[in-house]
Amino acid sequence: MKSGKKLIVVLTMLTLIMSCCLAGCGKSGTKETNKPAHPEMRTITDMGGRKVTVPTKIDKVFCVSPVGTILVYTLDPDLLVGWNYDLRPGEKEYILPKYQSLPNLGGWYAKATCNTEELLKIKPDVILSMAYLDAEQVDKIEQQTGLPVVMIDGDDLMNLDKAYEFAGKLLNMEERANELSAYCRETAKDVQAKANTISDRQRVKVYYAEGAAGLETDPKGSNHTATLDIVGGVNVADVAMKGGMGMTPVSLEQVLAWNPDIIISWNDTQGGYYSKMLTDSKWQSITAVNNKKVYAVPSGPFNWFDRPPSVNRILGLKWLGNLLYPDVYNYDMAKETREFYKKFYHYDLSDQEIESLLKDCGGI
Repeated sequence: MKSGKKLIVVLTMLTLIMSCCLAGCGKSGTKETNKPAHPEMRTITDMGGRKVTVPTKIDKVFCVSPVGTILVYTLDPDLLVGWNYDLRPGEKEYILPKYQSLPNLGGWYAKATCNTEELLKIKPDVILSMAYLDAEQVDKIEQQTGLPVVMIDGDDLMNLDKAYEFAGKLLNMEERANELSAYCRETAKDVQAKANTISDRQRVKVYYAEGAAGLETDPKGSNHTATLDIVGGVNVADVAMKGGMGMTPVSLEQVLAWNPDIIISWNDTQGGYYSKMLTDSKWQSITAVNNKKVYAVPSGPFNWFDRPPSVNRILGLKWLGNLLYPDVYNYDMAKETREFYKKFYHYDLSDQEIESLLKDCGGI
């Protein structure tokens, strides 16, 4: 009898042990099942080769400079928490009203300073650095703000498609990013193919007039004149490359000696010398001025050629190619401009707006 009782006790204990084990396994299985499909944070390698831990879901973005801010706006303006400066009237004209009043938070570029106190109140999920800063500078911003800073390589205009693809993955907007990336890639390919057909004998000499007096410029190879290099123009500015924001000072005597066939200038609303150059007697002996081949760079909402060197330069390739070599490029600029603004800026241009954008810029 005692043996039977002992057996029952042993069996009962074994049953309890088995139940506990099964319950434990059950809990373990439930824990795995209930584990979020997307953890709250993830570690990525940015385009500068840095490891950065960022939120899986990114809803708020700030950029260190206008180059990145414009890229994010073209992807999804709802992501932006602020601009890097107060938008000018000509820029607001093509920015959707909802986003015109976003705060000016400054940035980390040129002489700009970021309003970090206000930025930290908004607390973006991530800060993007596209152009101007190196890894060491970006690391300092991370330390200063306590926010993840991701580098995107946007310096090479012909590889802008890769910047869009990277940003699309980071911001969980791959479908939209791939659409814009494809446009950039196809444009770069088409422009390069056309540029390759231009012989040395055909090449046009061009001076890029920057600054209030038109006597600042950037040489061949500068990121600020990449558009000119790519379409096959000859940059006459034989000056040393200036670091940072560029804009090497030159004399009128140098420009007279270079004697460009065409001058492209900051427009009047940007503070350029465009209109004055046409009437300034000191410039009249230059071939470009004498032949009335001085053109303003289109700008709206942002410059198509430079400053900031943004995605607008993709459309600028078509504009400048047409301007210098109309028989080679032969784009319908009214059609191209309308398509670009719709695709990138979520904006439907009227015929009058297209005419206004291209006024003084070589026409449609």
